[in-house]
Amino acid sequence: MSDAPADAYGLFARLDELIAARPEGGKSAFAPRGKVRSQQFGGYRSAFRGRGMEFDEVRLYQAGDDIRTIDWRVTARTGRTHTKLFQEERERPVLILLDCRSFMRFGTRDTFKSVLAAKAAAVLTWISIEAGDRVGGVIATPSGLHSYSPQRSRARVLGFVKAMADGTQEGFALSPAARAVKEAPAAPEPALADAVARLRRTARPGTLVFVISDFHDFTEAAARELSRLALQAQVTNIFVYDALEEAMPARGAYPVSDGAAVRLMDGGNRAMREAYAERFAARRAALDALSRQRGMAFVALQTGDDPAALLHPERLRDARRQARKAAA
Repeated sequence: MSDAPADAYGLFARLDELIAARPEGGKSAFAPRGKVRSQQFGGYRSAFRGRGMEFDEVRLYQAGDDIRTIDWRVTARTGRTHTKLFQEERERPVLILLDCRSFMRFGTRDTFKSVLAAKAAAVLTWISIEAGDRVGGVIATPSGLHSYSPQRSRARVLGFVKAMADGTQEGFALSPAARAVKEAPAAPEPALADAVARLRRTARPGTLVFVISDFHDFTEAAARELSRLALQAQVTNIFVYDALEEAMPARGAYPVSDGAAVRLMDGGNRAMREAYAERFAARRAALDALSRQRGMAFVALQTGDDPAALLHPERLRDARRQARKAAA
Protein backbone atom coordinates (compact mmCIF):
# COMPACT_ATOMS: atom_id res chain seq x y z
CA MET A 1 0.00 0.00 0.00
CA SER A 2 1.39 3.42 -0.92
CA ASP A 3 1.96 5.99 1.76
CA ALA A 4 -0.75 8.61 2.40
CA PRO A 5 -0.46 11.99 0.66
CA ALA A 6 1.00 14.86 2.66
CA ASP A 7 -2.33 16.74 2.66
CA ALA A 8 -4.05 13.82 4.46
CA TYR A 9 -2.63 14.81 7.85
CA GLY A 10 -4.86 13.59 10.65
CA LEU A 11 -6.82 11.21 8.41
CA PHE A 12 -4.04 8.69 7.84
CA ALA A 13 -0.73 7.98 9.51
CA ARG A 14 2.29 8.31 7.24
CA LEU A 15 5.34 6.12 7.70
CA ASP A 16 7.60 9.15 8.09
CA GLU A 17 5.32 10.47 10.86
CA LEU A 18 5.56 7.20 12.75
CA ILE A 19 9.33 7.13 12.37
CA ALA A 20 9.45 10.72 13.66
CA ALA A 21 7.37 9.63 16.70
CA ARG A 22 10.53 8.11 18.19
CA PRO A 23 11.14 9.94 21.51
CA GLU A 24 14.28 12.03 21.72
CA GLY A 25 17.19 10.74 23.75
CA GLY A 26 16.40 7.08 23.12
CA LYS A 27 15.45 6.55 26.77
CA SER A 28 12.81 4.09 27.87
CA ALA A 29 10.15 5.02 30.39
CA PHE A 30 8.87 1.47 30.80
CA ALA A 31 11.51 -1.03 29.73
CA PRO A 32 14.84 0.17 31.13
CA ARG A 33 17.83 -2.10 31.39
CA GLY A 34 17.77 -3.65 34.81
CA LYS A 35 14.98 -4.28 37.25
CA VAL A 36 12.28 -1.68 37.84
CA ARG A 37 10.98 -1.61 41.40
CA SER A 38 8.78 1.40 42.00
CA GLN A 39 7.78 3.14 38.76
CA GLN A 40 4.27 4.57 38.91
CA PHE A 41 1.99 4.91 35.90
CA GLY A 42 -1.23 6.86 36.26
CA GLY A 43 -3.35 5.81 39.24
CA TYR A 44 -1.89 2.33 39.41
CA ARG A 45 1.41 0.68 40.10
CA SER A 46 2.83 0.41 36.61
CA ALA A 47 2.28 -2.75 34.61
CA PHE A 48 5.48 -1.79 32.83
CA ARG A 49 7.71 -2.86 35.71
CA GLY A 50 7.39 -6.60 35.03
CA ARG A 51 8.76 -9.62 36.79
CA GLY A 52 10.51 -10.70 33.60
CA MET A 53 11.05 -14.20 34.99
CA GLU A 54 11.18 -17.63 33.38
CA PHE A 55 10.44 -20.97 35.08
CA ASP A 56 13.56 -22.85 36.18
CA GLU A 57 12.75 -25.70 38.61
CA VAL A 58 10.61 -26.90 41.53
CA ARG A 59 11.87 -27.45 45.09
CA LEU A 60 10.42 -27.94 48.56
CA TYR A 61 8.71 -24.87 49.99
CA GLN A 62 10.83 -22.86 52.44
CA ALA A 63 9.76 -20.24 54.97
CA GLY A 64 9.60 -16.87 53.26
CA ASP A 65 8.79 -18.17 49.78
CA ASP A 66 6.05 -16.32 47.94
CA ILE A 67 2.89 -18.41 48.27
CA ARG A 68 1.90 -17.34 44.75
CA THR A 69 4.72 -19.51 43.40
CA ILE A 70 3.52 -22.72 45.05
CA ASP A 71 3.27 -25.56 42.52
CA TRP A 72 -0.08 -27.05 43.53
CA ARG A 73 0.13 -30.00 41.15
CA VAL A 74 3.44 -31.24 42.56
CA THR A 75 2.22 -30.48 46.08
CA ALA A 76 -0.92 -32.60 45.57
CA ARG A 77 1.04 -35.44 43.98
CA THR A 78 3.77 -35.65 46.65
CA GLY A 79 1.83 -34.53 49.70
CA ARG A 80 4.58 -31.99 50.49
CA THR A 81 4.45 -28.30 49.59
CA HIS A 82 6.67 -27.38 46.63
CA THR A 83 7.39 -23.99 45.11
CA LYS A 84 8.50 -22.91 41.65
CA LEU A 85 11.83 -21.17 41.12
CA PHE A 86 12.32 -18.63 38.35
CA GLN A 87 15.33 -17.09 36.67
CA GLU A 88 15.48 -13.62 35.19
CA GLU A 89 14.92 -13.47 31.47
CA ARG A 90 17.52 -11.80 29.30
CA GLU A 91 14.85 -10.13 27.22
CA ARG A 92 11.24 -9.12 27.61
CA PRO A 93 8.93 -9.35 24.58
CA VAL A 94 6.60 -6.41 23.97
CA LEU A 95 3.30 -7.00 22.18
CA ILE A 96 1.05 -4.23 20.88
CA LEU A 97 -2.57 -4.56 19.81
CA LEU A 98 -3.36 -1.61 17.53
CA ASP A 99 -7.01 -1.01 16.66
CA CYS A 100 -7.45 0.57 13.20
CA ARG A 101 -11.03 -0.55 12.61
CA SER A 102 -13.72 1.74 11.22
CA PHE A 103 -14.88 3.12 14.60
CA MET A 104 -11.36 4.43 15.16
CA ARG A 105 -11.64 6.61 12.05
CA PHE A 106 -13.18 9.55 13.80
CA GLY A 107 -11.82 12.67 15.43
CA THR A 108 -12.60 16.35 15.94
CA ARG A 109 -9.23 17.44 17.36
CA ASP A 110 -6.02 17.22 15.34
CA THR A 111 -6.31 13.60 14.14
CA PHE A 112 -8.54 10.58 13.86
CA LYS A 113 -8.37 8.18 16.80
CA SER A 114 -6.72 5.63 14.51
CA VAL A 115 -3.87 8.01 13.71
CA LEU A 116 -3.31 8.90 17.37
CA ALA A 117 -3.35 5.17 18.22
CA ALA A 118 -0.79 4.42 15.50
CA LYS A 119 1.51 7.17 16.76
CA ALA A 120 1.21 5.88 20.32
CA ALA A 121 2.01 2.36 19.08
CA ALA A 122 5.06 3.72 17.24
CA VAL A 123 6.31 5.48 20.39
CA LEU A 124 6.06 2.22 22.34
CA THR A 125 7.76 0.31 19.53
CA TRP A 126 10.79 2.60 19.32
CA ILE A 127 11.24 2.62 23.09
CA SER A 128 11.11 -1.17 23.13
CA ILE A 129 13.81 -1.40 20.49
CA GLU A 130 16.02 1.09 22.34
CA ALA A 131 15.71 -1.10 25.44
CA GLY A 132 16.82 -4.18 23.50
CA ASP A 133 13.42 -5.87 23.67
CA ARG A 134 11.69 -7.73 20.87
CA VAL A 135 8.46 -6.11 19.69
CA GLY A 136 5.53 -7.28 17.61
CA GLY A 137 1.79 -7.62 17.92
CA VAL A 138 -1.56 -7.59 16.16
CA ILE A 139 -3.08 -4.88 13.99
CA ALA A 140 -6.88 -4.96 13.71
CA THR A 141 -8.19 -3.45 10.48
CA PRO A 142 -11.62 -3.48 8.79
CA SER A 143 -10.53 -6.50 6.72
CA GLY A 144 -9.13 -8.66 9.51
CA LEU A 145 -6.35 -9.30 12.01
CA HIS A 146 -2.69 -9.08 11.00
CA SER A 147 -0.09 -10.68 13.27
CA TYR A 148 3.60 -9.80 13.60
CA SER A 149 5.93 -11.97 15.68
CA PRO A 150 8.17 -10.12 18.15
CA GLN A 151 11.40 -9.02 16.46
CA ARG A 152 14.51 -7.11 17.47
CA SER A 153 15.81 -6.48 13.94
CA ARG A 154 15.27 -2.83 13.03
CA ALA A 155 14.42 -3.80 9.46
CA ARG A 156 11.70 -6.20 10.63
CA VAL A 157 10.39 -3.69 13.16
CA LEU A 158 10.25 -1.02 10.47
CA GLY A 159 7.96 -3.39 8.56
CA PHE A 160 5.73 -3.60 11.64
CA VAL A 161 5.63 0.21 11.87
CA LYS A 162 4.79 0.47 8.17
CA ALA A 163 1.92 -1.96 8.75
CA MET A 164 0.63 0.44 11.41
CA ALA A 165 0.55 3.25 8.85
CA ASP A 166 -1.08 0.98 6.27
CA GLY A 167 -3.68 -0.06 8.82
CA THR A 168 -4.91 3.52 9.16
CA GLN A 169 -5.28 3.75 5.37
CA GLU A 170 -6.90 0.41 4.61
CA GLY A 171 -10.20 0.70 2.82
CA PHE A 172 -9.72 4.30 1.76
CA ALA A 173 -9.38 5.17 -1.93
CA LEU A 174 -6.46 7.59 -2.14
CA SER A 175 -6.51 8.18 -5.90
CA PRO A 176 -9.19 8.73 -8.61
CA ALA A 177 -8.23 5.39 -10.18
CA ALA A 178 -8.67 3.58 -6.88
CA ARG A 179 -12.03 5.24 -6.29
CA ALA A 180 -13.26 3.87 -9.62
CA VAL A 181 -12.63 0.27 -8.58
CA LYS A 182 -15.70 -1.52 -7.27
CA GLU A 183 -14.80 -3.67 -4.32
CA ALA A 184 -16.54 -6.87 -3.27
CA PRO A 185 -18.83 -6.65 -0.23
CA ALA A 186 -16.70 -6.42 2.88
CA ALA A 187 -16.73 -9.19 5.47
CA PRO A 188 -17.67 -8.27 9.05
CA GLU A 189 -14.91 -6.52 10.95
CA PRO A 190 -13.02 -8.55 13.54
CA ALA A 191 -14.18 -8.16 17.13
CA LEU A 192 -11.96 -6.81 19.90
CA ALA A 193 -12.39 -10.13 21.73
CA ASP A 194 -10.94 -12.00 18.74
CA ALA A 195 -8.00 -9.58 18.49
CA VAL A 196 -7.13 -10.02 22.18
CA ALA A 197 -7.46 -13.80 21.86
CA ARG A 198 -5.05 -13.76 18.91
CA LEU A 199 -2.56 -11.71 20.92
CA ARG A 200 -2.92 -13.97 23.94
CA ARG A 201 -1.70 -16.98 21.96
CA THR A 202 1.63 -15.20 21.43
CA ALA A 203 2.13 -13.81 24.95
CA ARG A 204 4.51 -15.52 27.38
CA PRO A 205 4.87 -14.95 31.13
CA GLY A 206 6.54 -11.58 31.65
CA THR A 207 5.47 -10.17 28.28
CA LEU A 208 4.49 -6.51 28.23
CA VAL A 209 1.23 -6.00 26.36
CA PHE A 210 -0.34 -2.72 25.22
CA VAL A 211 -3.92 -2.72 23.95
CA ILE A 212 -4.59 0.54 22.07
CA SER A 213 -8.25 0.98 21.14
CA ASP A 214 -11.42 2.96 21.73
CA PHE A 215 -12.93 -0.29 23.12
CA HIS A 216 -16.22 0.51 21.37
CA ASP A 217 -17.10 -3.21 21.41
CA PHE A 218 -15.98 -3.87 24.97
CA THR A 219 -18.28 -6.84 25.41
CA GLU A 220 -18.30 -9.61 28.02
CA ALA A 221 -16.25 -11.71 25.61
CA ALA A 222 -13.65 -8.93 25.28
CA ALA A 223 -13.49 -8.51 29.06
CA ARG A 224 -13.04 -12.25 29.48
CA GLU A 225 -10.17 -12.36 26.95
CA LEU A 226 -8.45 -9.39 28.60
CA SER A 227 -8.75 -11.11 31.98
CA ARG A 228 -7.16 -14.26 30.59
CA LEU A 229 -4.39 -12.24 28.99
CA ALA A 230 -3.69 -10.49 32.31
CA LEU A 231 -3.02 -13.88 33.92
CA GLN A 232 0.02 -14.49 31.72
CA ALA A 233 1.20 -11.00 30.75
CA GLN A 234 1.42 -7.46 32.09
CA VAL A 235 -1.25 -5.49 30.30
CA THR A 236 -1.78 -1.78 29.78
CA ASN A 237 -5.10 -0.68 28.26
CA ILE A 238 -4.75 2.59 26.36
CA PHE A 239 -8.24 4.01 25.90
CA VAL A 240 -8.32 6.34 22.86
CA TYR A 241 -11.29 8.69 22.55
CA ASP A 242 -12.47 12.01 21.14
CA ALA A 243 -13.99 14.86 23.13
CA LEU A 244 -17.19 14.70 21.06
CA GLU A 245 -17.66 11.09 22.15
CA GLU A 246 -17.47 12.10 25.79
CA ALA A 247 -20.11 14.82 25.58
CA MET A 248 -22.46 16.24 22.94
CA PRO A 249 -22.42 19.95 22.12
CA ALA A 250 -24.87 21.84 24.32
CA ARG A 251 -26.84 23.53 21.56
CA GLY A 252 -27.75 23.09 17.92
CA ALA A 253 -28.43 20.25 15.50
CA TYR A 254 -25.33 18.71 13.98
CA PRO A 255 -25.26 16.45 10.89
CA VAL A 256 -23.22 13.30 11.45
CA SER A 257 -22.26 10.89 8.66
CA ASP A 258 -20.45 7.58 8.32
CA GLY A 259 -19.76 8.34 4.66
CA ALA A 260 -23.06 6.89 3.51
CA ALA A 261 -25.99 7.83 5.76
CA VAL A 262 -26.49 11.21 7.47
CA ARG A 263 -28.21 11.75 10.83
CA LEU A 264 -28.83 14.83 12.95
CA MET A 265 -27.47 15.01 16.49
CA ASP A 266 -29.75 17.28 18.53
CA GLY A 267 -27.62 19.03 21.15
CA GLY A 268 -30.61 20.94 22.44
CA ASN A 269 -32.24 17.79 23.85
CA ARG A 270 -31.09 17.56 27.46
CA ALA A 271 -32.22 13.95 27.95
CA MET A 272 -30.38 12.91 24.81
CA ARG A 273 -27.20 14.71 25.93
CA GLU A 274 -27.32 13.00 29.32
CA ALA A 275 -27.93 9.54 27.85
CA TYR A 276 -25.14 10.12 25.35
CA ALA A 277 -22.65 11.06 28.09
CA GLU A 278 -23.76 8.16 30.31
CA ARG A 279 -23.08 5.58 27.59
CA PHE A 280 -19.53 6.82 27.13
CA ALA A 281 -18.89 7.08 30.87
CA ALA A 282 -20.18 3.55 31.42
CA ARG A 283 -17.83 2.09 28.81
CA ARG A 284 -14.84 3.92 30.21
CA ALA A 285 -15.74 3.00 33.79
CA ALA A 286 -16.18 -0.68 32.89
CA LEU A 287 -12.71 -0.85 31.34
CA ASP A 288 -11.21 1.10 34.23
CA ALA A 289 -12.83 -1.24 36.77
CA LEU A 290 -11.66 -4.38 34.98
CA SER A 291 -8.14 -2.96 34.80
CA ARG A 292 -8.12 -2.39 38.56
CA GLN A 293 -9.53 -5.84 39.30
CA ARG A 294 -7.07 -7.71 37.07
CA GLY A 295 -3.94 -5.68 37.84
CA MET A 296 -3.82 -3.99 34.43
CA ALA A 297 -2.81 -0.37 33.91
CA PHE A 298 -5.34 2.03 32.39
CA VAL A 299 -4.42 5.14 30.41
CA ALA A 300 -6.84 7.50 28.64
CA LEU A 301 -5.55 9.24 25.51
CA GLN A 302 -7.68 11.92 23.84
CA THR A 303 -7.36 13.17 20.27
CA GLY A 304 -5.23 16.29 20.42
CA ASP A 305 -2.92 14.78 23.06
CA ASP A 306 0.77 14.27 22.37
CA PRO A 307 1.13 10.47 22.03
CA ALA A 308 4.60 10.60 23.59
CA ALA A 309 3.00 12.02 26.74
CA LEU A 310 1.39 8.67 27.51
CA LEU A 311 4.75 7.79 29.07
CA HIS A 312 4.20 10.65 31.52
CA PRO A 313 0.49 10.75 32.51
CA GLU A 314 1.01 13.86 34.64
CA ARG A 315 1.82 15.77 31.45
CA LEU A 316 -1.49 14.66 29.94
CA ARG A 317 -3.40 15.91 32.97
CA ASP A 318 -1.58 19.27 32.94
CA ALA A 319 -2.15 19.76 29.22
CA ARG A 320 -5.87 19.07 29.54
CA ARG A 321 -6.21 21.48 32.46
CA GLN A 322 -4.54 24.20 30.41
CA ALA A 323 -6.80 23.46 27.44
CA ARG A 324 -9.93 23.74 29.61
CA LYS A 325 -8.72 27.06 31.02
CA ALA A 326 -8.02 28.40 27.53
CA ALA A 327 -11.51 27.38 26.36
CA ALA A 328 -13.26 28.95 29.39
